[in-house]
Amino acid sequence: MHEMSVALAVVDQVAEAAERAGDVTAVRTVRLQVGELAGVVPDSLAFCFELVCAGTLLEGAELVTEAVPGRARCTPCAHEWAVGMPPRLTCPTCDGTTTDLLAGRELRIAAVQWETGDPMPTREPISEEC
Repeated sequence: MHEMSVALAVVDQVAEAAERAGDVTAVRTVRLQVGELAGVVPDSLAFCFELVCAGTLLEGAELVTEAVPGRARCTPCAHEWAVGMPPRLTCPTCDGTTTDLLAGRELRIAAVQWETGDPMPTREPISEEC
């Protein structure tokens, strides 16, 4: 399952970033941008993400996926269009076949929300005089 390897990679990268930050106690939300042409099924990814997070700093974290529509540009005429699904990769204006895919293949961690350990406030020792 492709989504399982994606979930593993996301959890590894977030856990590594949390470790570098040093004082992260929990990860609450992971926001991913997922292109419509990335070949990822969001529901399957969410299921795999929950499984992979178990027993880690990310356990209980919410996965939020943002769909990124596919967009292309025709090289000869510079027309841009939404490619849709299934993707239309020939130019709807001039029927050109030389196109650049501008968006839709993304699979990127856009944001992570985590909690950090706030140290207990330092208090002066209580001294009692007898």
